[in-house]
Amino acid sequence: MKIYILFFFGVIAAIGAKAQAGYNYYQFGIGAGASYERGYTNVPRQNNSIGFNANLTYNYNPYLPIELEIQKGKLSGGGLTVDKDRFGRKFTNNFIALYLHADVQLGSFIDYGNGWFLNVVKNFYVGSGIGLVRNNNTVQRTNVILANGPLTYVFPGSDQSTNYAIPLRFGYEFKIFDSYDQPGWAIDIGYVHNLVFGEGLDGYDDPTSKFKNNATNQYRQFTIGFKYFFGTTVSYNKLVKEYGF
Repeated sequence: MKIYILFFFGVIAAIGAKAQAGYNYYQFGIGAGASYERGYTNVPRQNNSIGFNANLTYNYNPYLPIELEIQKGKLSGGGLTVDKDRFGRKFTNNFIALYLHADVQLGSFIDYGNGWFLNVVKNFYVGSGIGLVRNNNTVQRTNVILANGPLTYVFPGSDQSTNYAIPLRFGYEFKIFDSYDQPGWAIDIGYVHNLVFGEGLDGYDDPTSKFKNNATNQYRQFTIGFKYFFGTTVSYNKLVKEYGF
């Protein structure tokens, strides 16, 4: 008799688990990625470079990840000749940044259960947050272009500084489902535009009376990343995996 009771409860549990298949997601994740980045500062000529990042994710729901992200990258620009910068300014910034941001995917708002198109677009996202950028600059401080002032002129600014930043994020997350029909992995492709408050990205803090210096420092990133999800399994109120799509 005891065997039949255990069998009965086992069947009930299996039916319950099957009923939840496609609704569940993991609460946490870890990931890493790379970016193709470029600065926008008061030095007009800017170079492209490669950066890297790592992140920890808390999934408030399958379409609202909250991430703590650390970045290591390089911004550079200018040059010691007139064709690269009319004042001979040149900088290289090996920076480290820490961001806390959230990305809201379209699946949070739409009913995607009735068609393949909505199931495709549900993973597009926009997001923002706040961060700190620690700048570590190597800067050409003295004027090297005689035609544009005395060679003894020293460009003001700081080689090391920390600035607040706001990221503006757009992208798409490709969810990869595991054997439990839960998002077990993800590939993220996106664009990030970071607004940085202060004069630290290029290390120059030129007076506006002498130089054009009236725009917010910025840098952009084309990003690709990989995430692995783990931890507590949580149920959502809509199917995360729509069968047949």
